[in-house]
Amino acid sequence: MKTGKLISLFFIIPIALFKYADAHCPLCTITAGAAAAGGVWLGVNKIVIGLLIGAFAMSMGMWFAKIIKKKYIPFQKAAIISIIFLITVIPLLPIFSQVSGFHVNLNGDYGSLLNRTYVIDNSLLSSFLGGMIVFVSPILNKKIKEKIKGGGIPFQGIIMTFLLLAIASLIIQFTAK
Repeated sequence: MKTGKLISLFFIIPIALFKYADAHCPLCTITAGAAAAGGVWLGVNKIVIGLLIGAFAMSMGMWFAKIIKKKYIPFQKAAIISIIFLITVIPLLPIFSQVSGFHVNLNGDYGSLLNRTYVIDNSLLSSFLGGMIVFVSPILNKKIKEKIKGGGIPFQGIIMTFLLLAIASLIIQFTAK
């Protein structure tokens, strides 16, 4: 349970610190979801599926957060994004979950704090990575456009988001067990 709280703090704090959240369009959201579904159909590694589901969940959260124009509570957008992300990813975990364990053997009897086996859900971690890629890509897009003085290529934000997701997916697909 402590790990879950730590992961949610790791995820919620960066969202709360940003002043704005650019939402992706419904087409981007549907495309990210279709990429995850297509990955399942093609037999892609479950960790990559987690990355794509995280991207879908973040995109959907950012999209829904933009719908409500009036501010009712502090950190309203961050709360909406986090809730949508979690209620999308957590129910799907049984479908794409892939866990791995690692043993820490520093000293002492098995079961002591220094000598335990820890289990990590790699798919959950990759879903947070996919969510962060989708969250950060509009900010990167804006910075690039500022450097180019408003220029850029058509659909630069969409291309950049999917390029970053594709690179992360390929790295995970060919390096994960």
